Amino acid sequence: MQNKCVKVGRNIFLSNSKPLVIIAGPCVIESENHAFKMAVSLKKITSQLKIPFVFKSSYDKANRSSVQSYRGPGIEEGLKILAKIKKELKIPVITDVHLPQQAARVAEFVDFLQVPAFLSRQTDLIKACAVTGKPVNVKKGQFLAPEDMFNVIKKFEKFGNNQVSLTERGASFGYHNLVVDFRGLEIMKNTKYPVIFDATHSVQLPGGGGTYTAGNREFIVPLSKAATALGISALFIEVHDNPNKAFSDGANSLDLKDFKEFIKAIKAIDKVAKCQKI
Repeated sequence: MQNKCVKVGRNIFLSNSKPLVIIAGPCVIESENHAFKMAVSLKKITSQLKIPFVFKSSYDKANRSSVQSYRGPGIEEGLKILAKIKKELKIPVITDVHLPQQAARVAEFVDFLQVPAFLSRQTDLIKACAVTGKPVNVKKGQFLAPEDMFNVIKKFEKFGNNQVSLTERGASFGYHNLVVDFRGLEIMKNTKYPVIFDATHSVQLPGGGGTYTAGNREFIVPLSKAATALGISALFIEVHDNPNKAFSDGANSLDLKDFKEFIKAIKAIDKVAKCQKI
């Protein structure tokens, strides 16, 4: 069976056998100006390097460690900002959906819906996203084995949507730690659906700071290179122009100043990986 292809927006195609796609942006929408600044910078770099690009950011981070943590501008304001970025910059956008009743509303504004890892088994949310007809990215829960995602795929197919991708974002390893088992990418590729590697959430230390999530930013690049070498459809990367001042997930965000060289290396690895006939 051939690899399946998921179309995002007008001209982005996700497939494990097609050139790598980059899904990148700040963790959360901090302001309209900041979101635009990041989208413009990321589009410029990906355009120069001729690599397909989808902008990502969240209007609400519903699972922050502390009740005092910044969650985002909220669904209405956030969707307006994402829609404006999509229209003015002519780039596709992806964002999280947390509740079934949000799915149809979010689908009006963005090209690609995302089911967060902690919600990846929630059938009502999966159904609500599926019936919008939009492509949906599902992040594998930290508590799930990769083969468990076959059941998630069956749910989407049951609800009439086969425009689905699966994302690896690490597995819980004791407390406040995640590890990546690269066998999982190969196992999920057996579904023939596009597989994505979340290079930045995979290096989180969830709740490692007590009231915030810590992270090991130094492992973003090596893990990304390893995942790309396996021949996947996309990399998901949180990027910020000042990670130490980011409102969310700064400890596991790639610095914008390093993004261009990072993409150059990743693109070269992807080209070799997709040419292999072993």
